[in-house]
Amino acid sequence: MNERLATARSFLFVPGHRPDRFAKAEASGADVVVLDLEDAVGAGHKATARGHVRDWLAAGHPAVVRINAPGTPWFEADIAAVGAAAVMVPKAEDAPGLTEVARSLPAGTALIPLLESAAGIVGAAAVCAVPGVVRAAFGSVDLAAQLGVDHASHTALRYARSAVVLAAAATGCPAPIDGVTTALDDSAILDADLAEAVTLGFSAKLCLHPRQIAAVHQGFSPSEEDVRWARAILAAAGDGSVSVHEGQMIDRPVVLRAQRLLARAGEHQPISDGD
Repeated sequence: MNERLATARSFLFVPGHRPDRFAKAEASGADVVVLDLEDAVGAGHKATARGHVRDWLAAGHPAVVRINAPGTPWFEADIAAVGAAAVMVPKAEDAPGLTEVARSLPAGTALIPLLESAAGIVGAAAVCAVPGVVRAAFGSVDLAAQLGVDHASHTALRYARSAVVLAAAATGCPAPIDGVTTALDDSAILDADLAEAVTLGFSAKLCLHPRQIAAVHQGFSPSEEDVRWARAILAAAGDGSVSVHEGQMIDRPVVLRAQRLLARAGEHQPISDGD
């Protein structure tokens, strides 16, 4: 599951109190299904949702579970229900708090901290460094609400997004997961959000509906032009010495970018951080 979480491009939320949608989500083509016990489930449906999620996991279906945040009335029961499933932790703000969550779960449980508050953005590097964290996710809607800005504004949230990308890179985590696009019927908005995410260094996205998945996969996959460029760079690099290809100097950082592009395209090139 850790490898799957590290390389996934799409994470599809499904309300935990809607078991009729679980199989549909699993068959949707999403890389990862996220069974949601938090925002998508009202207080009166929490226990029912928890039972449905527990049953689905017990039947052997792989999924991430977004639990309710520590300090809520539902946190402890959520923890007891998830078993060994990977857990998305909302309102992740500091290393001690996330460490306590990890200690409440079975050893080795994969964690996806959801950075969706000002404190979470400021403490992003420390959160990403907590043992068990596989990948971080950005919560654009909650953060925007706290800041009093439009969650759809790229400009307003660009610093926060970049902070999450930098925190992930600084701690050796895979590139993070971008927040949701709430406009479900406007493909132009989704495409623009994907372009912004790719530009800033994200490599996956939280999805609210199966119809978003195809665009998300395309958005986070290298173009044919990028793949051709990467192959040419690696071919020209030869033994690793500095060289020139079509007027471009090829040194180690350029080679690393080419290797990563081909890895994203499914051409698994060895990525070396050595000299």
